[in-house]
Amino acid sequence: MVTLEKPTALLRSRTVTDCEWRERRELCAAPSRARLILAFGAIYLIWGSTYLGIRYAVESIPPLLMMGTRHLFAGIVVYAWARCHGEGRPQPVHWGYASIAGALLFLGGHGVLAWAEQTIPSGLAALLCATLPLWTVLLIWLQRSERNLGWKVWMGILLGFAGVVVLIGPDGLPSSERLNVLGAGGAVLSALLWAIGTLHTRDAKMPGSTILSAAMQMITGGVLLLLMGLATGEGTRLHLAAVSLRSALALGYLTVFGSIVAFTAFTWLVAVSRPSLVSTYAYVNPVIAVLLGWALAGERVGWRIVMATAIIVASVLLVSQRQQNKLGPAEFQEAAAD
Repeated sequence: MVTLEKPTALLRSRTVTDCEWRERRELCAAPSRARLILAFGAIYLIWGSTYLGIRYAVESIPPLLMMGTRHLFAGIVVYAWARCHGEGRPQPVHWGYASIAGALLFLGGHGVLAWAEQTIPSGLAALLCATLPLWTVLLIWLQRSERNLGWKVWMGILLGFAGVVVLIGPDGLPSSERLNVLGAGGAVLSALLWAIGTLHTRDAKMPGSTILSAAMQMITGGVLLLLMGLATGEGTRLHLAAVSLRSALALGYLTVFGSIVAFTAFTWLVAVSRPSLVSTYAYVNPVIAVLLGWALAGERVGWRIVMATAIIVASVLLVSQRQQNKLGPAEFQEAAAD
């Protein structure tokens, strides 16, 4: 799951359609093809690879302390950048709302995901987290924000959860080891908590700068992750001398590339590209994650994984079409999960 906070002021909590984007786009210089390719490559490949990065990082670093370090450092860097570029000092009330968002998105969403990846493959975690758009739409429906979802959306929701059943059913993975159902449940819970956090940020009183808002959420989430990690005894299990080079490099990769580089690319893309095109990361990332887990980590890909991947990607595509037309990117920009 990636860090997808609100990237530009025009996306705060309102709908931005492709038509509105075209009107704004006419006022800006056309971005170069090379920059667009690099930016889309970042959100596709980097965010798709963060699941494998998390798996490597938690091999020798406790999950909550690892995620806390990642988000606190990234948040401080982004916050300093925003302030140096003229953003005003946030008010105490802003920090209060940011703390709630940080608790849901990062302590809950990413903390639970990192814990789950201690026991389940990264590709499986990515597929289960790909249910995020389904949870978001369901929560909006339960809140009565929108009652008429349409048959395509309901089909997408049913398909998505059918894919989850295929994954975590009896002998869901083609390996000799039994599937850790608790870990799989943790990945699904991670997506649900991220969806709840996403809806909270829609109405939260945050600074006008969405980049500053994102940095505050990462900072508060990072602090909460570190405190929870220490409270649950992770400090006694962390031995710096025992941290492997692979885990240390993975943590650095997640921080610099996953939370800063790809975040910057995403904020730029939302401003210069069509929302419907930017949203394609939602069904590209899980495919990338499964392929990388297979190619680099030896994670087996059997017929259940292939079938579940196709089902879940199709379900996200159906639901995302509705999001592009009605919700705009204000919702799916918070989707990531890592």
